[in-house]
Amino acid sequence: MKKLAGKVAIVTGGASGMGRATVMRFLADGAKVVIADLNEKNGAEAVAVARAQGHGDDVAFVRCDVAREADVAAMVAEAEKRFGRLDIVYLNAGVGGAFGPIAETSVEDWDYTFAMLVRSVFLGMKHASLAMKKHGQGGVILVTASIAGMVGGGGSHAYSAAKAAVISLIENVATELGPDRIRVVGIAPGVISTPLVHRGRPEKYEKQFRQQPWPDRGEPEHIADVAAFLCSNDARFITGETIKVDGGLLAQGVALWGTGADNTFMKSAGVNRGTTGEAMVVRTLQPGTRE
Repeated sequence: MKKLAGKVAIVTGGASGMGRATVMRFLADGAKVVIADLNEKNGAEAVAVARAQGHGDDVAFVRCDVAREADVAAMVAEAEKRFGRLDIVYLNAGVGGAFGPIAETSVEDWDYTFAMLVRSVFLGMKHASLAMKKHGQGGVILVTASIAGMVGGGGSHAYSAAKAAVISLIENVATELGPDRIRVVGIAPGVISTPLVHRGRPEKYEKQFRQQPWPDRGEPEHIADVAAFLCSNDARFITGETIKVDGGLLAQGVALWGTGADNTFMKSAGVNRGTTGEAMVVRTLQPGTRE
C-alpha cells in the first residue's frame, strides 16, 4: 500500500527544486497535491509533468504569495474545496534573501527576507492547523529549515537568522499542536543542487558542493525522500524535530562561503528573490566598503 494513500497535501514552493521533487514523491506515494507557488510558469510546468506521469486530477496549482495572509488562507481553502480536506502541508517556499555586510543591508531587504522565510511559515502553520483541527484527524506540518539556522557560516546573516527563527517555531508550535495529533517537523538541508542555490550555473558552486564528507552531491530527491518519510505514519512519534539532510556537512563544521574578507557574502550586497520570477538585485562593493 502506498504510504500517503488518501492524504491531501499542499507543497509551497512546489513548482521547482526540492518542492517539485517532493510533489512528485507525494503523488507517487498516493497523495493528492496542491502545488502553491508565486511563479505561474513553473507551476504550469510542474502540473504538466505530474499529469504526464499519470497523476491526472490528483494535482492542482494555485498561485500564492506565501507572505500574504489572504493568499495562504485561499491556498488552504482551495485544497479543502478541491480534495475535501487537508492532511499535510509542506512549507517549503523560500528565497535566498538579503546578503552582504550588515552595514550594507537595507531595512527593506531584511523585511523581505523575514516575510518570505518566517512570516510565511507562521501563516502556513496558522491556516493549516485550523483546517486540520476542523477535520479532527490530525496532520503533519513540515517546514524547510536549513543548517544555516543552526550554525554560523552557513549563509548570509539575514537568511541564517530567519532559518533559526523557523527552527524555534517548529519546536514551539509542535508542543502546542501535539494534543491535536498535528505533528510539526522540519528538514534542514545542506547544499542541495536547486535553482535557488546555483541559479542555473551549478558548476559555479562546485566548491560548496564538495565541502561535505559524503561524496554524492545533494539533490532535490534526497529532500523529497525524507519529506515523504516524515509525513508518513512511519514517523508518527516524531514531532518538534528538525532533521539535518546535509551529507554530514554540519558534523564536520562549516564555512561554506569562505571566511573573513574572502566570504562571498562580503563582496556584494542585495537580495536574492529565488525562483519567484522576480529579479535579483546585486550591488558589487568596493574593497573599502567592507573594511
